[in-house]
Amino acid sequence: MHLAIAGSVAADHLQTFAGRFSDSLVPDQLDKLSVSFLVEDLDIRRGGCAANIAFGLGRLGHRATLVAAVGRDFGEHGYQDWLESNGVDCSRVHVSPTLHTALCTITTDEAHAQIVTFYPGAMSEARQIDIAALHAEQPIGLLLIGPDDPQGMQQHTAAARELGIPFAADPSQQLAWAGGDLIRDLIEGASYLFTNDYEAALIEQKTGWSAADVRAAVGTQVITRGKDGVTVFPQGEDPIEVAAIAGVVAVDPTGVGDSFRAGFLAGVAAGLDFERSAQIGCTIAASVVETTGTQEYVLERDGFLKRFGAAYGDAAQAEVDAALSLA
Repeated sequence: MHLAIAGSVAADHLQTFAGRFSDSLVPDQLDKLSVSFLVEDLDIRRGGCAANIAFGLGRLGHRATLVAAVGRDFGEHGYQDWLESNGVDCSRVHVSPTLHTALCTITTDEAHAQIVTFYPGAMSEARQIDIAALHAEQPIGLLLIGPDDPQGMQQHTAAARELGIPFAADPSQQLAWAGGDLIRDLIEGASYLFTNDYEAALIEQKTGWSAADVRAAVGTQVITRGKDGVTVFPQGEDPIEVAAIAGVVAVDPTGVGDSFRAGFLAGVAAGLDFERSAQIGCTIAASVVETTGTQEYVLERDGFLKRFGAAYGDAAQAEVDAALSLA
């Protein structure tokens, strides 16, 4: 299956705050909010949702096409070489002649709450990417449409519908500002809808849809719940509950959702069922949360399968071992 992953590519500036954001918030004064947090460190890493997902797929042995807009610094700073060396097809990346690659600043407190600011830069040119041309060149089996330039997201979604390309809606960070009409447009008819539990509630609040309405609008809804695992809702079938990997020592949650999506999609592309696919996602997510940076984890076949088998059993391990071409 040819997977195309559309969305952001960014430089991540990761900072940690030795306290809790909530201790500095006065609930009845939020309309006058003025806070400053002194952070302890700064890590500059490769990131962006689409790049993270495509990277994870590459580490799991699946070469996906990255559909994104970047600046000239994408090649100059070695990001493109890094992704290509890890199994990502960057041949369809749009390079802006004038703008810098997007920049994401993420501050995480001791409770793993996060404050994120995002400069889109070249991402605003994602609307110039022609999905039809890509599909004509190499038919797309599934297009994931992740957080990106809003107009670009709408155009990719419209193109997928017009061309009959199955698509996965992954609006995540863009839900905070998007209105109900835009959200409905981005998710209706999706083969898959990926959210965490907070984002799932936000979709319901902003669209006015019930949980049942949301599930009726998409093929399969996948809701991640952090340490509580994941729930998969195939349309018209019973929910599938998958536990998270136990014994994880969390270091940084940044990029964990992206890695889960990579694992889930790798399973789907390999012909595995939703339970196995979600288990793969949970296993790779455990590796990411234990490291700083979204693409700094190492996946070694024997270690990955051993951890997978310890969590989900020998039969599941054998099935995944036969399906994935993890190096």
